[in-house]
Amino acid sequence: MSHWVTYLSPSVARERAGLVVGTEVHGFDESLLALLESDGGLAAAAGRTPAETLSLAQVTLRAPIPRPPSVRDFLAFEEHLRNALAGLGRTDVPAVWFDQPVFYFSNPAAIRGPGVTIPISPGSSRFDYEVEVAAVVGKAGRDLSPDEAEGHIAGYTILCDWSARDLQATESAVGLGPAKGKDGATSLGPFLVTPDELQRYRSGRGFDLRMRAVVNGREYGGGLWSSIHWSFPQMLAFASRGTELRPGDVIGSGTVGTGCLLELSHLHGSEAYPWLAEGDQVSIEVERLGALTARIGSAPAVVPL
Repeated sequence: MSHWVTYLSPSVARERAGLVVGTEVHGFDESLLALLESDGGLAAAAGRTPAETLSLAQVTLRAPIPRPPSVRDFLAFEEHLRNALAGLGRTDVPAVWFDQPVFYFSNPAAIRGPGVTIPISPGSSRFDYEVEVAAVVGKAGRDLSPDEAEGHIAGYTILCDWSARDLQATESAVGLGPAKGKDGATSLGPFLVTPDELQRYRSGRGFDLRMRAVVNGREYGGGLWSSIHWSFPQMLAFASRGTELRPGDVIGSGTVGTGCLLELSHLHGSEAYPWLAEGDQVSIEVERLGALTARIGSAPAVVPL
């Protein structure tokens, strides 16, 4: 059906939802979240007369859902899990991971859009990116089956879960978290791509689409979406058990295999794949979903407790 964006409208100086048509953005008065919640959702909105039409190249894009009701980030790629555990000196994958998808709640207030500066988390010297995709919930539902859950997906976007690995390791030793190792920033964008756009690429439990990172112009690992162990309908179904998914909720896939420095530094050494530093340019790229770019900024000072 379409690619949707949230952009800063120069005519009204606020965010608007936009439908990308060729090289133009057809803008609407409402937010993208409001369109998801409206009768008929995005399909009905696409047939409306836009409030304005602008060049895509001239607009400032925000995250598609700048303020989601909730953010759940799963761990659905087995290769990433095995590599990450090995990097921590562990070899056995917990049996529960094969019995059910697992996730943690991330910070809705930390959502960032494409092309912005992401500061290193205060106190971290092992700052990392993660190559992920995310589904955005299009309509409310609870206690869904996977078949039902698929119909609740409004679209897919790129997600980068910026991670302070040293902070994450310290706090996880208590048995909670991750918390400060993860909640500094989560980037989404640039587009929300409706599911029909991807159907011809369906393969296994995902899609035959390449996912990768590019750091300072150099490709830094990645893999195929189709290598995912838990499908998005399964993840949504699990997330909806005993609770309600709401329009705009973000469901992250977790990192594709070799889609982060935690894995690459373990496999090839930190000299070949150093942790992110101020000034680094990072691009998270997924075929058919675009490229989500960021510049790494300096870390704020740690405020004593």
